[in-house]
Amino acid sequence: MQAKKRYFILLSAGSCLALLFYFGGLQFRASRSHSRREEHSGRNGLHQPSSDHFWPRFPDALRPFFPWDQLENEDSSVHISPRQKRDANSSIYKGKKCRMESCFDFTLCKKNGFKVYVYPQQKGEKIAESYQNILAAIEGSRFYTSDPSQACLFVLSLDTLDRDQLSPQYVHNLRSKVQSLHLWNNGRNHLIFNLYSGTWPDYTEDVGFDIGQAMLAKASISTENFRPNFDVSIPLFSKDHPRTGGERGFLKFNTIPPLRKYMLVFKGKRYLTGIGSDTRNALYHVHNGEDVLLLTTCKHGKDWQKHKDSRCDRDNNEYEKYDYREMLHNATFCLVPRGRRLGSFRFLEALQAACVPVMLSNGWELPFSEVINWNQAAVIGDERLLLQIPSTIRSIHQDKILALRQQTQFLWEAYFSSVEKIVLTTLEIIQDRIFKHISRNSLIWNKHPGGLFVLPQYSSYLGDFPYYYANLGLKPPSKFTAVIHAVTPLVSQSQPVLKLLMAAAKSQYCAQIIVLWNCDKPLPAKHRWPATAVPVIVIEGESKVMSSRFLPYDNIITDAVLSLDEDTVLSTTEVDFAFTVWQSFPERIVGYPARSHFWDNSKERWGYTSKWTNDYSMVLTGAAIYHKYYHYLYSHYLPASLKNMVDQLANCEDILMNFLVSAVTKLPPIKVTQKKQYKETMMGQTSRASRWADPDHFAQRQSCMNTFASWFGYMPLIHSQMRLDPVLFKDQVSILRKKYRDIERL
Repeated sequence: MQAKKRYFILLSAGSCLALLFYFGGLQFRASRSHSRREEHSGRNGLHQPSSDHFWPRFPDALRPFFPWDQLENEDSSVHISPRQKRDANSSIYKGKKCRMESCFDFTLCKKNGFKVYVYPQQKGEKIAESYQNILAAIEGSRFYTSDPSQACLFVLSLDTLDRDQLSPQYVHNLRSKVQSLHLWNNGRNHLIFNLYSGTWPDYTEDVGFDIGQAMLAKASISTENFRPNFDVSIPLFSKDHPRTGGERGFLKFNTIPPLRKYMLVFKGKRYLTGIGSDTRNALYHVHNGEDVLLLTTCKHGKDWQKHKDSRCDRDNNEYEKYDYREMLHNATFCLVPRGRRLGSFRFLEALQAACVPVMLSNGWELPFSEVINWNQAAVIGDERLLLQIPSTIRSIHQDKILALRQQTQFLWEAYFSSVEKIVLTTLEIIQDRIFKHISRNSLIWNKHPGGLFVLPQYSSYLGDFPYYYANLGLKPPSKFTAVIHAVTPLVSQSQPVLKLLMAAAKSQYCAQIIVLWNCDKPLPAKHRWPATAVPVIVIEGESKVMSSRFLPYDNIITDAVLSLDEDTVLSTTEVDFAFTVWQSFPERIVGYPARSHFWDNSKERWGYTSKWTNDYSMVLTGAAIYHKYYHYLYSHYLPASLKNMVDQLANCEDILMNFLVSAVTKLPPIKVTQKKQYKETMMGQTSRASRWADPDHFAQRQSCMNTFASWFGYMPLIHSQMRLDPVLFKDQVSILRKKYRDIERL
């Protein structure tokens, strides 16, 4: 009997406990559900009555409340150092939901256009060379303004590139320094550049201060933390990366066939512990010692021997056998695995070497991914599928490999070869976001000549640019506008300028003639100009400077421009022939007077020569045809310093135009054949004969070339020996059978 009572009591107690846990758990879940709904409605500004309002409201101790603008992640407590916990309220995630529409003031840009202001450097503040290069690129661009009231975007002079506390470049007390800036405004309309953030052992993306509503131009940023249409992912570049210009890619070597000595290569550190160790530690599974060379070394850090494993000695010996640059330039594919951070220097090295990058860094937001289609230049791998990489790349057809390699060269030279290009690409992307109605499309960004040289302010229609005729199935225009640059008064009806005007007007391709009157004397009366079958428009230059001949005048109604000096001697036949040649090369300068450049070893500078040889690199704009877009590019892309130099010297504008066009096209101009007496006639009859013989004039042109090369960061001019002659030119056939008869007559 006693046993039955004990069992009954135990059963009753168990039932009571079960009921207590059941109702208590239900109550707890209901409270948690209510808390979540309130949190959701609070974020959306809605407060609706809940059907379960009768349940008691218990604080949810298991899931802390996150404000709307902080990171919500169930695993947020994993791998967070004490320093990160202290700075949780000042992390980059505080503005995680920022977008252009919510955290950027467009009115500043609509008022004054896209202008960028750089804060003046504060006394005692040290700036690393890489950040100095970034600021110099901005200050040398057409976007820069020294007036903050005119600015649309603001860039700090405080060095934010390296936010690794273990780095000697780390700037202390950055939080208070930024907050004290009177224009900071919680970071609104500010752009912050950053290459490194976080430190050992976590390497988080926290830059260590509250960026507020500022945009980040950041290297190694993850897709999780990247704010689309707000941040810009930039490449990781070394302190030795050139500020301007940069070396060209290496596709010119071993181009065909596209396969090289090695199929896949990598050479770098192997991390024995911590972040980045998993992927690199597994590379030895794929390495075969023949056409797949994936070499790692444990020799880095002061205490690497404490952590060395059984493979270290063997890996280190294999690592020393191969030269990295030799591998790089003789490989078809280059592995780009994550390091301590998502980004790697290997990325830019592979691009320049025309080695197709094989990306093995899950979660990395690739550089300029907003505008660049990386599927056209890289293979995007998965760290979890490392063993499948060799078979995947071996299955890629040779035609596709060549296309990938060619695209690496275009992207390298267009956007990555210098700090200046990286900075300008960042600014152009932001400008496209602001002025969406004229933003560049994917074709412009991913096809030659690229987004930096195709200015959408000129036109939103691709057919208005000389680079896309073939893509759009368009034929080059059939008419040109002759622009004659006049600098001497009109005193006689036998002057060369009138003969030139008549010769151009008789061309079957001439739509109109514009005379740019840059002479100090008043405009001649209308009756002084000869009657022609095409309209003649005389424009008086306001400032009467040399650069005014390349202004984008609204009066130019055709895409093709025939640029002429007043003393040029050309026949109608020569004009017709030059234009028909230009129609086959609409992106280049096509014309008659050619010049060349050379490197003078004795003076260690560029030289300029007018000798008539088989080699040339410039076609002077005194008798040349080109697309009118280059007028716009000359006026709006080139800095005022170069144009002012041209105007002060009253010289070199033709050289500067050649520099510009060659820099855009990466091609030489086209020289066409002319009558033999052209040179002698020009030198004997022109009003500028004394200028050509003047040694000071020649010395000025030498100096101009070196100044221009310095600004571009390299020598863009390209030598050529190609000359185009009329069909049957100088053949022993009847003169009546020749289309361009006058060119043969001596």
